[in-house]
Amino acid sequence: MNMKVNIAGVEWKNPVTVASGTFGSGAEFADYVDLNRLGAVTTKGVANIPWPGNPTPRVAEVYGGMMNAVGLQNPGMDLFCQRDIPFLKEYDTRIIVNVCGKSTEDYCEVVERLADEDVDMLEINISCPNVKEGGIAFGQNPKAAEEITKAVKKYAKQPVIMKLSPNVTDISEMAKAVEAGGADAVSLINTLTGMKIDVNRRQFVLANKTGGVSGPAIHPIAVRMVYQVAHAVKVPIIGMGGVASAEDAIEMILAGASAVSVGTANFHNPAVTMEIVDGIEAYMKKYGFETVADMVGLVD
Repeated sequence: MNMKVNIAGVEWKNPVTVASGTFGSGAEFADYVDLNRLGAVTTKGVANIPWPGNPTPRVAEVYGGMMNAVGLQNPGMDLFCQRDIPFLKEYDTRIIVNVCGKSTEDYCEVVERLADEDVDMLEINISCPNVKEGGIAFGQNPKAAEEITKAVKKYAKQPVIMKLSPNVTDISEMAKAVEAGGADAVSLINTLTGMKIDVNRRQFVLANKTGGVSGPAIHPIAVRMVYQVAHAVKVPIIGMGGVASAEDAIEMILAGASAVSVGTANFHNPAVTMEIVDGIEAYMKKYGFETVADMVGLVD
């Protein structure tokens, strides 16, 4: 039995990574998780310059998960390359760097800088607001999504994963757009936009008013979108959205994902990723699957 998966030419030891923004860049979790046991570590979003993020309060608990409007706070490219990449290189795991930006130039600057760094893949967060287009996210307009993909591909030395936003009418259309732009893989779903109001204070719970909803509540939506995208494009899919157990992860794989990403669950069970790796292995033994690829998209 073989747990290895191949995502856009990069071999992972197993199909489990972590969702950007839920795991820092690994150091915060190193006391709880053996990073050597993960297929890949996906870093927090990195921009060309440090971003302060949104005002507080910016995290709230909601039924079935959480909501955040952290606003992609990050230390910027320079510190990331100096501190976080060397830390992750000490472990036997693939490194996926999540890239964010406010303009095409921002993204390209980060991707060009990372071309010379020893990292394995780039995940491009196109849920960022495009400041030049009045704030609509790159990932909500198929043309913009295709253009940003083409632009980063010109500079990227590593395979490019485009992270899709679920806040669209048709996720398949977005997936086809980034595939046409040259994406090597897609990851989905990012958070769903939500809102929470404190009825006693009669105020928004988050300073930003809206935030990204994640956790178990969004899992069925994510599975449906992974299934749709698997039938729309040929590139590999990394499925995410409310994955909190091996069963959730296997569901994603059966729907068409070649790998899975664990996010919100890390906050209440820091060791959950290792449990999911073990659970997938146990499932494969139980049902006689030789490789993870044999399970991908099995439910049709």
